[in-house]
Amino acid sequence: MIFEKVVNLLAEQLQIDPSEIKRESRLFEDLHADSANVMIMVMDIEEAFNITVDDDVLPNIRTVGDVVDYLEKTVG
Repeated sequence: MIFEKVVNLLAEQLQIDPSEIKRESRLFEDLHADSANVMIMVMDIEEAFNITVDDDVLPNIRTVGDVVDYLEKTVG
């Protein structure tokens, strides 16, 4: 499932326990990601899901749920 894959990618990138990551978790405020973390996350997602994330999408990605919603629309 997409949510679990995103959680695992984020947990590995941010070096946190996957159980701390919820759908409503905010990337910057709750998970303490920085812009470099987000760029690496995007690259990991592109590789894992074999897609290209458009740059204009990034300003709208604030929570884990936003990432999952985008991927569900993009990869089904």
